[in-house]
Amino acid sequence: MSTTPQPSVEIQDVTKRFGDVTAVDGVSLAVGRGEFFALLGPSGCGKTTLLRMIAGFEAPGAGAIRIQGRDVTRVPPHRRPVNMVFQQYALFPHLTVAENVGFGLRYRSLPASKVGEALALVRLDGLERRRPDQLSGGQRQRVALARALVLEPEVLLLDEPLAALDPNLRREVQVELKGLQRKLGIAFVFVTHDREEALAMSDRVAVMSQGRVEQVGTPAGVFEAPETEFVARFLGATNVFTAEVRHMEDGVLHLQLADGTELAVPAAGPPRLRREPVRFVVRPEKLSLRAVPSPAEISLAVTVEESVYHGASTEWIVRDRRGERFTVLSQNAGTAGEALPFAPGSPAFLGWEARHSVVLRD
Repeated sequence: MSTTPQPSVEIQDVTKRFGDVTAVDGVSLAVGRGEFFALLGPSGCGKTTLLRMIAGFEAPGAGAIRIQGRDVTRVPPHRRPVNMVFQQYALFPHLTVAENVGFGLRYRSLPASKVGEALALVRLDGLERRRPDQLSGGQRQRVALARALVLEPEVLLLDEPLAALDPNLRREVQVELKGLQRKLGIAFVFVTHDREEALAMSDRVAVMSQGRVEQVGTPAGVFEAPETEFVARFLGATNVFTAEVRHMEDGVLHLQLADGTELAVPAAGPPRLRREPVRFVVRPEKLSLRAVPSPAEISLAVTVEESVYHGASTEWIVRDRRGERFTVLSQNAGTAGEALPFAPGSPAFLGWEARHSVVLRD
C-alpha cells in the first residue's frame, strides 16, 4: 500500500508581526520533496520574511513550521537541514573561492573533498584560488550556490539570488539553476518579485500580497486562470471587465456588458444571482483588434489611443465608450517597415473568444 510522501516544508497558520505591522498573516503552505517552489509578490508582501522563518532567522509569532516532518519552529538556524543563498551572496572578500565554499564544513564534520565536488556541480572547476573580486557576477552567484550545497541541505532557500545579474546572464543562470535542482532532487524555495522568473523556473508558485497568499498553483494555472484581481494584474492581465449576470446554466455564466454585449463564459466559484455584478479578466495576448467585428468573437467597440512598439510585439491602448481602458498585445508578424494598421483616434473593435474570459473571485 503506497503512502503520500511527507512534504519537505510545511507551514501552518504562520503569522509574524513587527510592531504594528503584520508581515505574514496566517500563511499555510506545503512544499513537496524535490519541488521548485516560488514565493512571488511585490516588495513588502512578506515573502522574504516567510523565507527567513523557514531558515530560522526569524521566529513566527504564531503557527508552526516543519521540515521533513520535524517541527523546527523553535529550532535555531544551524540545526535545521536547510541552507540559504542571499541576494548579495555574502561572500568573504579575503577568502578564495575554495575557502568560501568550504567555510562551513568544519562545523558539520564533512570532508574537505566536498569542496571540489560542489565546485564541479556549479561548473567552477579551476577557479579554486581566485578571490570574489576576480570573478564575474555569474561566477560569484555560483560560488554562493556551491557554499550552500556543499553542506548537503535537504531544502535550499534562495532570496532573489539572480537580482544582481544582467538580463541575458539572468536567463542563462535560470536554466542552469533549474537543471541543478532537478539533478539534486531536493526542494528549492525561491523568493522573487519577477513574474517571468517565477513562471520560468518553478513547479508551483505562491502569489503573495500584504502578508497573505492570494493563490497557489502551477505557473500555467496562476497565469491563465488568476483567482483574484491582484493576481491577475500582478501577472500582467490588466484587462478587467465588469458585467451583469443574466443567468447561470450547466456550468456556463451568461453575462451582459454595459453596452449590451452578451457573452457566455465558463462559470467559476459559487452560483451567481441574476443582475449580480461580476468582474472578469482577459489577458492582453488573448485580445484582438479589428477594423470590423468578427462573428466568431465577442466584439466591443473601442477607440485606439496609442500604440507602443516592443520589437516582437506591439501594445495597443484602447478605450471603450464608457471610458474603460484596455490593452491588446499583438505579435509583429508582418513585413519590416509595414505601417501599423491603426492610428491614434481610429475606431476599432476589441475581440476575444468567450473561453478566454476568467471570472474573478469577489
